Amino acid sequence: MSVRPARPPRRLRTLAASLALVLAGSLSGCSLVDKIGGGAEPVEAENPTAAATEAAYDSQFTRDGTFQSHIDIDGMDFVYTLWPTKSTPRTNEWYPKGNKFFSFTFQVYDLDRKLRDPFRTKRKAYLGNIKVTSRTITSDGGRTQRPYKLDAEASQITFDPEAVTHPVHGMLITSPKGSFELRNQKIGPMSDDTRGLELTFVADVHYETAPGSGRFVAKKVKQTVPIAIFESDTPTQVAEIPVNAN
Repeated sequence: MSVRPARPPRRLRTLAASLALVLAGSLSGCSLVDKIGGGAEPVEAENPTAAATEAAYDSQFTRDGTFQSHIDIDGMDFVYTLWPTKSTPRTNEWYPKGNKFFSFTFQVYDLDRKLRDPFRTKRKAYLGNIKVTSRTITSDGGRTQRPYKLDAEASQITFDPEAVTHPVHGMLITSPKGSFELRNQKIGPMSDDTRGLELTFVADVHYETAPGSGRFVAKKVKQTVPIAIFESDTPTQVAEIPVNAN
């Protein structure tokens, strides 16, 4: 079994490696970690400000053709990785009209151990529910649209049909033996004045306090990913590809 499962294609892996030091709070995206049951989530503004519209263009996903964030919680490195699929690979040609497709993974590395240390010496982490919401940013502050959403139990939708699961906490996501992966996710059409899109990921996770302890900490791991949408009268071009190709 490979050391880092569920990776994007080679071209995108190379790009992702160069982004390993990008902080989750950079302009390319922001992250937030909350305790499960720690209160209501923030309400999204329905009419983003001019500053938010400008920020949508500062998109790591659009600029580099991939997005990767590292969120450190108690020495556990939670990693979101997103990339466009072969259906719509040119992120500078993502227009309001037409569908756009992306894939993403979510996994964790125990930073207290070396990458090749025995798996039994690493803290296990599990993913329960995965939720993704979206909102558009328009040039004139028009009505917010939500062209993509996801709210599901991770083990029921992950690409791996034989994911290792915990009876209470969900599917294993500790590298190298666990990773959540979802492919060919469709972002629907948007109004012509759309200039940006924000995808917000919220993962319900449990991770061990010590290797093999059986005692877990519950957290919500949140990541917002801005994506630029470019003005055009033509729809985003969608290539015909085999089912499940990334």
